[in-house]
Amino acid sequence: MSEFQIPERHARLLAYAQSLTPPAGWKIEISGDEIIMMAGPSVIHQRNLLLVRRQFEAHEPADMMASENTDLASPNVGKLRNPDLTYVPLSLLESGGNEAPAEQAAIAVEIVSPSNPENDLVGKVRDYPLMDIPLYLVIDPRNGDITLYSEPSPTGYHRQWTGKFGDLVPIPAPFDFELATDTLLRYPD
Repeated sequence: MSEFQIPERHARLLAYAQSLTPPAGWKIEISGDEIIMMAGPSVIHQRNLLLVRRQFEAHEPADMMASENTDLASPNVGKLRNPDLTYVPLSLLESGGNEAPAEQAAIAVEIVSPSNPENDLVGKVRDYPLMDIPLYLVIDPRNGDITLYSEPSPTGYHRQWTGKFGDLVPIPAPFDFELATDTLLRYPD
């Protein structure tokens, strides 16, 4: 397969995915040749995301903006992912559209879904470094685990920090702060 076929295939798959009308509260992602549909998040998921987002906002670079559920596209590797929270350059607002180039994202943050944890813990751990997303923060309310991946390469992330709810997560540049996790909630058993 030539390097030019991947973007063309991705463009066709993306066009098809964008023509779909998912049920209310659902979102669509593309990974390789798969279209993934996911149900909307729970109240605990939304609360945890809000607590995390507020801390990031206090440390966000002036030239970046927070965005929830922005499609991050990487046509060269055939990926379209939709993190719970990302930070992208403000200059992307000028181009309009519904997606952003993945390589311009500063971070992807995911709150693991109890209905499809493999998507965040396996699929996105595989896809985000290929998409050249420098930081991937995974918060898992099922068991209170937190993982921060960094230093992406075509073979995966080279660094990984792990902790539990209650730990301070060392978030590197361009944010440079310690994320407090003591008020995050776990999903009920």
